[in-house]
Amino acid sequence: MDQVTMRSDTVLSDVHLLLPNARHLMTRLNSAGQAVFVSKFRILGVEEEQVEAHWGRSPKDEATIEHPLLDDDGDLDVERRPMDVASDRDSVHPVILSLAAEVKSNEDDVDEESSIKNVIRVEHTMATPLEDVGKQVWRGALLLSDFILSQHAVFQGATVLELGAGTGLTSIVMASVAKMVYCTDAGEDLLSMCQRNVSLNKHFIAEHGLKVRQLDWTTDDFPSDVDSEFGWSEDEVVQLHDNARFLIAADVCYDDDLTDALFRTLYQITSNLHNPSTTYFCLEKRLNFTLRHLDVSCEAYDHFRHCLDQLASLSNGRMRFTVTPVLCSFPQFFEYERVDQLELWKVSPLLDRRQNPRPPFWSQDPVFVLSLGQL
Repeated sequence: MDQVTMRSDTVLSDVHLLLPNARHLMTRLNSAGQAVFVSKFRILGVEEEQVEAHWGRSPKDEATIEHPLLDDDGDLDVERRPMDVASDRDSVHPVILSLAAEVKSNEDDVDEESSIKNVIRVEHTMATPLEDVGKQVWRGALLLSDFILSQHAVFQGATVLELGAGTGLTSIVMASVAKMVYCTDAGEDLLSMCQRNVSLNKHFIAEHGLKVRQLDWTTDDFPSDVDSEFGWSEDEVVQLHDNARFLIAADVCYDDDLTDALFRTLYQITSNLHNPSTTYFCLEKRLNFTLRHLDVSCEAYDHFRHCLDQLASLSNGRMRFTVTPVLCSFPQFFEYERVDQLELWKVSPLLDRRQNPRPPFWSQDPVFVLSLGQL
């Protein structure tokens, strides 16, 4: 059950590939029949007093803990029980891990760790088709989480909208600082996984607010289906427009059409907020060899940069933007490889309300639509 079957169109995050968890058992199957795992992400740099308060011991006591015996090669040295001399072959009884037993084990872990402020538990899948990459954890989400924790004073008490939240890891980190976070993505199965992750980390979110909501960049409105668990209420839409100060997105640019839709959504939302807002994009520049170019290229990244340039060059619409890179020299709070290809971008709007004081929400700005249409 722990092995992942790879297909020709399967992608696997380096977070799961390079940093396997000590316990890496499947917990359930989702509605799409995909294996779901739970990983623990520990925030580094916790003070010794905090560890001792939560665990009842300090890191100095770690040497007194009994560790498993290893052989000369570093493998686990397991004592084998003797064979039954009265039998030619030892009796073997395969053990099937039932969901109930696994859930019980997970509940024990949650009880033990629920009081620890520096551990985040995340449900995710592994080795998914490209259309399901949001169900994995990517390095961009961890880099953006590092930035949030390093800029505590900037985000404290703010209302934040995350676009393409995936598993919800970055929203959960943001909710430990911000006053309200709207964690958005598309797809019932993905949103349900995200909601489970919110429930797993209530101890981390504390008294702050986090709501999982549907937001499809290819549509022109907030879904307000009252029968949907993830639909928007009118009060939530009003609250978002009245109070939102930040938008964030991590590793969401891998398809050109979706990238175009992302920038249109960004433009339409920020142009209707009551307060000036700042957007942070985090992504990894992925190098791929393509037969079309017979060379290494970064097509998805290049298209993202082209959209950024188009956004920054707008001058005769109702919104103008400044685009600046953010130096990734802030502290690292999560364990992952912070490669040079990871980038963080800051987009700040300059709104001239004299041109169009309050346009209807999701109205189409011809300047911006034409600009994206030329990409």
